[in-house]
Amino acid sequence: MRPRGAAGRGGAGRPRRPVRDQARNTAFDVMRAVAERDAYANLLLPRLLRERGIGGRDAALATELTYGTLRGLGTYDAIIEVCGDRAPDPAVRDALRLGAHQLLKMRVPPHAAVGTSVDLVRLRVGQGAAKFVNAVLRKIAGRTLEEWVAIVAPDPDRDPAGHLAVAHSHPRWVVTAFRDALGEDAAETADLLAADNDRPLVTLVARPGRSSAKELRDAGAEPARYSPYGAYLPEGDPGQIAAVAETRAAVQDEASQLVTLALTRVPLDGRDERWLDLCAGPGGKAGLLDAIATHGDLEGLAAPSAQRGEEGPGGGAPRAFPGGAWVMASDVQHHRARLVLQTTDDALVITADGTAPAWRPGAFDRVMLDAPCTGLGALRRRPEARWRREPSSVAELSRLQRELLGTALDSVRPGGVVAYVTCSPHLAETRVVVGDVLARRDDVEQLDARDYLPGIGGLGEGPHAQFWPHRHGTDAMFLALLRKRP
Repeated sequence: MRPRGAAGRGGAGRPRRPVRDQARNTAFDVMRAVAERDAYANLLLPRLLRERGIGGRDAALATELTYGTLRGLGTYDAIIEVCGDRAPDPAVRDALRLGAHQLLKMRVPPHAAVGTSVDLVRLRVGQGAAKFVNAVLRKIAGRTLEEWVAIVAPDPDRDPAGHLAVAHSHPRWVVTAFRDALGEDAAETADLLAADNDRPLVTLVARPGRSSAKELRDAGAEPARYSPYGAYLPEGDPGQIAAVAETRAAVQDEASQLVTLALTRVPLDGRDERWLDLCAGPGGKAGLLDAIATHGDLEGLAAPSAQRGEEGPGGGAPRAFPGGAWVMASDVQHHRARLVLQTTDDALVITADGTAPAWRPGAFDRVMLDAPCTGLGALRRRPEARWRREPSSVAELSRLQRELLGTALDSVRPGGVVAYVTCSPHLAETRVVVGDVLARRDDVEQLDARDYLPGIGGLGEGPHAQFWPHRHGTDAMFLALLRKRP
């Protein structure tokens, strides 16, 4: 009888001919490109699936293999290390990671997970490496993921951050940063890390005046939890929805929609017709800003809280914007500005350096600053990002964030409002940046951002608002609203 998980053999004791599995080979190609060329999995994988004509179940398998393995490779590497007698070459390690994910997190039978991984290595690396992969994966198959974590992770009492890092496949410094942002709550930190490893919902946004949430629901989407313009797509290709194909709607995380809406719902005295998106590429927030500026916050006008002027926890009263403004969208990179041009209808799109503005001070009534950041809040959607960033990235980016926030505040008129947004919960990119900039200025006051996000709990103690994957099912988006004193 052949041992459980062993690779099969052909007649007369000869090794059987390896089978080329398109889904697994595609996942392997993406893994290699991520490692060798710093490729982005969310951009490369869809292109390879189209070029190779892979669809249906095979496309779903390749997608889960790629994203799931990239999310879990910190855990898988620790397991592979104790199961092998030597450090594998990079290509072999990627094949082992894919095999480990199938064995430990997917419903792939052990013999299939091992056999297809061995075939992959035979075809792409060589026979000697295939024998090594067979031995390591057979050993991995002997225990569950929970059993392996108990063996390879540090003791949770002696090294809680180290344990969480291995158990939930995040770099230790990221675990520490999340724990600091959550207030030293180890249990909630574990919940956040687990949510980072879940497959996120595909969230759509209907751009008011051009589409509606009802149109998206009629096309098969489900109502969003918070955003009046949002909808969740349970399955299928969003590009097959007419409103998305025609750029009247788009794929956009719900927190990204909500922070954009919050900026438009702060009441202003006087003029309210010139808006700026300072770092607009690739254009998600600019697309929604452009639609609201032109057509108005149509769902907000119908919302009871907007009609009544309901006050939030800090005493503010959100107002739905009626339309009649225009947006200038700027990005320092020309190719990103071109993406903004494709996703907006009425905005003026320019290429400009936000640290050396091409407009006069005080020219705008509202300014959106979606600042360049580490992207630690979107690790569900960009699984390889957690392995690319280093702690040194935070210091470099925070200097740029301070400079851009200074530009944003200089660009808004007295009485106008700035939204400072990052897709990162790291304190050095969020509260510290805002606090440092405010400490150097006496012409700015911070509003309670929660006032303009009515009906949403769990955003923190204010005055900023922090979204979380494990609390809200969104990216970990940070929002601070700052008003220029008249």
